[in-house]
Amino acid sequence: MTTVDALYRYSVPPTEAAVLALNNLREVYGIRRLTIDEAAKTVRVEYDATRFGEPVVRQLLRRAGLQIAEPETLVLPAPPPPPPAQPAAAPAKA
Repeated sequence: MTTVDALYRYSVPPTEAAVLALNNLREVYGIRRLTIDEAAKTVRVEYDATRFGEPVVRQLLRRAGLQIAEPETLVLPAPPPPPPAQPAAAPAKA
């Protein structure tokens, strides 16, 4: 399973019917999570890329009634490097 996050910006706030349809998208096999951010006018969809591609996700959102203005590209930052190993303390000389 390959999990992908896609972020979409919408131009017009979704209607009540569109929000209900978006809620039903969570039942689509392969859609893992759907989050609407009304303040930023975005919808984030986490989906399984082994089931379908990004164009299918975009089409599902449009069929639900969401007017997508532009897809956003999400680039996840690289994980931080591990901390350097601490050198072993030298034994004390007597």
